[in-house]
Amino acid sequence: MVSLLLSSCSLILASDGETSASFLDQPPPVIKKPIPWLPVVPNYENLEWKDVTVCCRRSNPSVDTNTCADNVPLIVEPTTIGSMPQFTTDQALEVLKQAKEAWKGGAGVWPQMTYQQRIEAIEHFFVELAASREDIVETLMWEIGKNRKDAESEFDRTLQFARSVIDAIQTDNNFNGTWQEIGNVRALVRRAAIGVILCLGPYNYPLNETYATLIPALLLGNICILKIPTIGGLVHLQTMEAFAKSLPPGTIHFIAGSGRETMPPLMKTGEVDGLAFIGGSRAADDLIHQHPHPHRLKVFLQLEAKNMGIFLKDTFEKKNAAMLGHAMDETLLGTLSYNGQRCTAIKLLFVPSDDAPKFVAMLVDRVSSLVVGLPWDQKDGTFSQITPLPTPQRVEYMRELIDDAVYKGAEIRNENGGNLIGGVDSTLMVPAVLYPVTPNMRIYHEEQFGPIIPVATYDDLETALEFGQSGEYGQQVSVFGSDSDSVASIIDRFSAVYGKVNLNCQCGRSPDTLPFAGRRSSAMGVMSVTDILREFSVPTVISYKEQNGLNDELLQGTQLKSNFLQPVTRTSLSTIRANRE
Repeated sequence: MVSLLLSSCSLILASDGETSASFLDQPPPVIKKPIPWLPVVPNYENLEWKDVTVCCRRSNPSVDTNTCADNVPLIVEPTTIGSMPQFTTDQALEVLKQAKEAWKGGAGVWPQMTYQQRIEAIEHFFVELAASREDIVETLMWEIGKNRKDAESEFDRTLQFARSVIDAIQTDNNFNGTWQEIGNVRALVRRAAIGVILCLGPYNYPLNETYATLIPALLLGNICILKIPTIGGLVHLQTMEAFAKSLPPGTIHFIAGSGRETMPPLMKTGEVDGLAFIGGSRAADDLIHQHPHPHRLKVFLQLEAKNMGIFLKDTFEKKNAAMLGHAMDETLLGTLSYNGQRCTAIKLLFVPSDDAPKFVAMLVDRVSSLVVGLPWDQKDGTFSQITPLPTPQRVEYMRELIDDAVYKGAEIRNENGGNLIGGVDSTLMVPAVLYPVTPNMRIYHEEQFGPIIPVATYDDLETALEFGQSGEYGQQVSVFGSDSDSVASIIDRFSAVYGKVNLNCQCGRSPDTLPFAGRRSSAMGVMSVTDILREFSVPTVISYKEQNGLNDELLQGTQLKSNFLQPVTRTSLSTIRANRE
């Protein structure tokens, strides 16, 4: 494996090798152990704590970046920024016991609160969390290699999503509750909690993706257990104080350490009522099968994907030069935003055979212009667009896919593609454009989840359509072109295959008001600010028949006294702060 060693004065570079002296020697954060842990865990003080080691820190910080010579090599090395407790099986089961006590068959403190009280508590949590924004942003940069702009966006989007969910509760009759008349029956339908929800989030968006399930589940009155991911978990340690200040004891619980040691025993008890899982399908299946009553388990899954981008023949016609340029820009974003570590990333491109050389040349030109570096660095005002992968294991997997493709006839078409920058301990990889990619290669079928762009060709569009229809996954597809006949045919074929068909734009989840769904091994359940509320609740009907006004009178008194029937009102953050004080 070739490592590209750069000047210690110039880590930031375009992937074609041109450098710019804009390196910052940023000291790593130190993430403190949370006190208290939520919930109170027996023998917490005696838990084993495992160091969290991340890439990358510059190994020669004493070099003067203003005067050093260009021939001084830059080497980056792993560094420790915190530690994570390693729960035992018994401690995980104790956490579940406390969660069940807090649920109390639906009669616990949190599930018995009104919608309005829970909304105010969650709003207060985000007020408290906002004070830790910079600390969390730094942790995202260091632990998972997310550049500053993207880390800030993840934090801000998390708050925005949560407030949109709250707005949906306040305005949707399924949650706010409106009486309706059906013949001589009057009824109110309102959604209620399920019970104890086990939440497992991913490393790539540890805050946004995890909270997109966790916060709606809490708002509905569920008791939640959050399994902290092995990678990307430190940000959750930084949220515990805000949770402790905002929610009643026992409302949210955290488990850390080995998933194999802690998760199957919880599921085997049969006392987990709902599973919110974002990760791989194999791990999801294993967990679900552990439950003794899987028919009682409410399941929400967001899993892997092999989203493809299809370029139609007309895209390359001379009259469509502007459209092609736009398509190339969207492709670059779709394949390499956050190093391609997104479930919605475009992971395989299909291009007409005759136009493939032109396409690959344009793609290589754009990839070579990307800024490769550490998350906090900038070049001409642009933060690093390609940053370190979170673990050496991710690098090894990228190399396996690249080596397999090259052995079977593909070429790395961009200079330095697949090479590491910063030495043998670095995980900062230059993206690799692979062409031509064929069905006998692993990269054609496997989700790379990293900085590799595989380009396949077709003589007949049916080749691409067959890949979509016969594949294992069914999340999204992007179609680039202006041939309405072909686009119409693709939509008709793929409407029963994919959750979203994107026309002349990259794949993505946003806007969050739209359903984010998938088929086959890509998802179970729907994500949006309203759909996610339905995933963690069931409709409860309160009804009666008209009997000379007797029941009307009963309901008038009951509605004033019942927490479940209390209306939801809009409350400003200033009012929430005042109520807390």
